[in-house]
Amino acid sequence: METFARRRYSRFVVAIDIVVVSYRSERTLRACVGPLAHVDGMHVFAVDNASGDGSLDSIADLPVTSIALDENRGFSHGNNVGIRAGDAPLVLFLNPDARIEPDALRRLARVLDDERVGAAAPKIVDDDGSLHFSQRRFPTLRATYARALFLHRLFPDAEELVRDPAAYEQPGSPDWVSGACVLVRRSLLERLGGWDESFFLYAEDIDLCRRIRDAGCDIRYEPAAVARHVGGVSAPRTGLLPVLTASRVRYARKHRGPLFTVLERAGLALGALTHLAAARGGIAARRGHARSLLRALGA
Repeated sequence: METFARRRYSRFVVAIDIVVVSYRSERTLRACVGPLAHVDGMHVFAVDNASGDGSLDSIADLPVTSIALDENRGFSHGNNVGIRAGDAPLVLFLNPDARIEPDALRRLARVLDDERVGAAAPKIVDDDGSLHFSQRRFPTLRATYARALFLHRLFPDAEELVRDPAAYEQPGSPDWVSGACVLVRRSLLERLGGWDESFFLYAEDIDLCRRIRDAGCDIRYEPAAVARHVGGVSAPRTGLLPVLTASRVRYARKHRGPLFTVLERAGLALGALTHLAAARGGIAARRGHARSLLRALGA
């Protein structure tokens, strides 16, 4: 009865649903949802992807809606579960190792007062305050091969990451933004069918932003809203490199066509090979790059 009453009441007062997909996030989940849990106009949905570590127990005393899934079907699936559970006109997707304060989220929501804007993202910093490069360019073959040959270090404009600090000091309209913290209109999500669940992990945010832009909506970066991201800003763990490669191939196949996909596979394979040769981190790193190479080749 209490849950029904809250949901009925939320239709009138909740302006923002916050969806946090958790996987073995017991150490960070409470710090993530705590600042938003008691705020009028905000409703937190914590979706746990069958972690088995008691993540949801760490927030059991907070006024959030916890959803425990029996199976981990990926980040996109978890986000879609959270979308369907709420009804607010705006939906914030927030990583469990990220934090945003209510005032910053309200500031981000004001960006969506412009009907032409479909999604808005904050400035993201590490726990020590250092800037996280969260603005991105859509994937290109130039970027794939530059990274494979380590040329992105000499020519930063050739890679996807926008590394110019000046670009993070003023509002902008990047191709796509990190899914670690992004606010999207519910009406747009419903029109797009939510997140594409064929992406288990990685590239799902590129895909969502690509579809938002294809729908004729803008994506805005707002530096006046600041979020903190703990631990998730480094390179993917080596064990997940094959998953990253598979997602990049899937994105190419979906949005760029057969020829681009073949050349993207070749570039990813080359990158896995060069990084395998230069791998640091011991046998685990080499194994990750080797598996990534096989995945790029279609194995």
